[in-house]
Amino acid sequence: MNKLVVVTGGTKGIGRAIIERFALAGFDIATCARKEDDLIKLKEVVEAKYKVKAFTYQADMSIKNQIVAFAGYVKSLNQPVDVLVNNAGYFIPGSVLDEIEGSLESMINSNVYSAYYTSRLLVPAMKLNKKGHVFNMCSIASIKAYPNGGSYAISKFALLGFSKVLREELKEFGVRVTAILPGATRTASWDGVDLPEERFMKAEDVAETVFAAYSLSERSVVEEILIRPQLGDL
Repeated sequence: MNKLVVVTGGTKGIGRAIIERFALAGFDIATCARKEDDLIKLKEVVEAKYKVKAFTYQADMSIKNQIVAFAGYVKSLNQPVDVLVNNAGYFIPGSVLDEIEGSLESMINSNVYSAYYTSRLLVPAMKLNKKGHVFNMCSIASIKAYPNGGSYAISKFALLGFSKVLREELKEFGVRVTAILPGATRTASWDGVDLPEERFMKAEDVAETVFAAYSLSERSVVEEILIRPQLGDL
């Protein structure tokens, strides 16, 4: 049986790159996204290209009952989760005082609660098995406030705090926890921005970093990884 990596929000950007990197290493993958068409295409590509199984489930990870449903689907596979990547989330620009009403609640749901509830549902089995690795996709915004960051930065600060707590709770059980803090990465979030390609990191570079952290022996853990574009933050 192949090892299994679970990646929330895995059809695009960094999540997609992480799926492809682990599939290249022979992992089966389980993922979710809001759009069924994107999931169908991902399954076709991953299974044909890497000869592994791709399990997909349509879910909006900002909604608790859909998080529960996705976790239930993963458990129904009867395949231990070796790696969990809490990647689901999104960005709404704006400042705290004038951003769209509901921005904070929306991004806390998608960027924090999705990781919180997914972990509560899937990590206990890792704890019982005394092995596994949890990656939380944080951001430069987890440590640095910036103009127009608003509630996105608040949510990502919270996600980094969650990662630190989870690390302390799981270290004695052999489960590793790593917070990934990428800077500007070329994904669909930056579509329409008039900046040269070289100002952005590649999603594949973030994926390689995640895989490298996972590949360390079980005696070591990288607790936080901060990755920035070579030319600095945008």
